[in-house]
Amino acid sequence: MSAAEHAVAADTVFDGQVTHRHAAVVIEGSRIVGIRPSAELHSTMTVYALPPGAWLAPGFIDLQVNGGGDVLFNDQPTADAILQIAAAHRRFGTTALLPTFISDTPDKMRRAIEAVEAVIDHEPGVLGIHLEGPFLSSRKPGVHRFIRPPTADDLDLLTARRKARMLMTLAPEEVPAGFIAQLAAAGLTVALGHSMATYAQTRAAMAEGLRGFTHLFNAMRGLESREPGPIAAAIESPDAWFGMIVDGAHVDPAVLRLSLRGAGRPMLVTDAMPPVGGRQSSFMLYGEAIAVRDSRCLTKDGRLAGAALDMATAVRNCVRWLNVPIEDALRFASTNPAQFLGVGDWLGRLAPGYRADMVGFTTDNMEIVGTWVAGVAQRSAQPT
Repeated sequence: MSAAEHAVAADTVFDGQVTHRHAAVVIEGSRIVGIRPSAELHSTMTVYALPPGAWLAPGFIDLQVNGGGDVLFNDQPTADAILQIAAAHRRFGTTALLPTFISDTPDKMRRAIEAVEAVIDHEPGVLGIHLEGPFLSSRKPGVHRFIRPPTADDLDLLTARRKARMLMTLAPEEVPAGFIAQLAAAGLTVALGHSMATYAQTRAAMAEGLRGFTHLFNAMRGLESREPGPIAAAIESPDAWFGMIVDGAHVDPAVLRLSLRGAGRPMLVTDAMPPVGGRQSSFMLYGEAIAVRDSRCLTKDGRLAGAALDMATAVRNCVRWLNVPIEDALRFASTNPAQFLGVGDWLGRLAPGYRADMVGFTTDNMEIVGTWVAGVAQRSAQPT
């Protein structure tokens, strides 16, 4: 046993694939050494024991986080803002995330990318950036503004070498042929969103390298008998990942239950706005007041503008409303997003060599009792 080894023990440990009873995750530095029965731990090892009945699982990975802790990334595309957002979401079990920058000016988009690059080496909870827009359909804008086609300067910016991961949401029918292939070749993960793409256009984009679908069903062409559009392509494709906002407002649970019967791979996302983990019940977006009413982020005229959702609540809702086993809900919150982003060989599971990102929780109400990022214990959360 290394002198630096320590362990986190729980009545139930779910490693992303298998459930272990009365077990412990052994950690050395930032990495996992293995999972052992609690009774077999060395008597001199430092052990942090979760409360009776609690579970330990891979930390949640949220790929769509617009804000948190009363901070909106678009308003403050800075390193400090990113750190505040990440800290707010750790309270709810999110150990890794992509700060999400929605459609805005080219200058602000560049500043947002630079801010993520500035924190990526010293904040392990930030994996990169999600650019939701601006290459979207004006027919499915949601609350997005500054929608425009890509330029040569955009392509240079997006395909430049960088340390951070980049997820790009776009409408494939609004970009030139070959554009998605260029992004994918440069290492970007590309998703469809805010789009009126037909089924044929969606399949063509997937052939170029598009792999994801941002908040499936929302702000995209609907599923119709003679034009199945992107929804059918997402649900029928085993090599497609789709995000679900399980807040009861964005998509009816019955529709989400139907999507789970397909071959596509679900991921839980929050689409979180500043009130998550914050003190304010309203915020400004593009100069317009957005208020949280009945757990919904709404414009003055009643349009949805992101979500007031955290990942712990998303997991709980997934179990209660979508009738899935808790193990599946946990995979949707960790293993699947890790695989989609291309980090599934070191995140999203509790296995030897993986980074020790973990969440401890109670299963009755998804109260977070502890989080660990790269092996370091974070402040426990308040009940959700």
